Amino acid sequence: MDRLRKHIEQITPLTDEEFDYVRTFFTLKKVRKNQYLIHEGDDTKYEYLVLSGIYKVFFVDNAGKEYIVQFAQQNWWMSDYDAFFKEKEATMFIECMDAGEVLYSTLASREKLSADLHKMEHFFRVKLTNGYVALQQRIKLLLSSTPQQRYAEFSKLYPELIERIPKKFIAEYLGVSRETLSRLYAGKS
Repeated sequence: MDRLRKHIEQITPLTDEEFDYVRTFFTLKKVRKNQYLIHEGDDTKYEYLVLSGIYKVFFVDNAGKEYIVQFAQQNWWMSDYDAFFKEKEATMFIECMDAGEVLYSTLASREKLSADLHKMEHFFRVKLTNGYVALQQRIKLLLSSTPQQRYAEFSKLYPELIERIPKKFIAEYLGVSRETLSRLYAGKS
């Protein structure tokens, strides 16, 4: 739970008493490689904070094609947020790509914690805002850049993921073929 406190205190300080209260809203879960946290069609009850490991958030279209929305790593939050906030069935999957640990909490817990402790409401607002900004930047990059530009930006933002995630999944995330990614990767060596 020390990692949770450090994560929160990057945005807002907490007293020991406040953190003792905050920690009661989270549960630790160990996750195996290839284990799913969310399947399409599940009731989406939880939001997850990644403590360790790498996770793939994706959906599958009607033709069976996979689209990766996010790779989540340490200190990233993840869920099928449309389903989580609207309390409906998931349309996404979350799969663990590299064994790790997550903390999870429910929407009701998040709402109560935010209502009871203004610092946590501020924390969640900042995290949500930052996530929204990152999503807009990703969409902008996907819509208006070349594969080379997308790869360069991914490499700059997530250099540790280049070595830890299979190239097939990086290609899917960037919206390029595996062959195109291989050419881009070879050009950077």
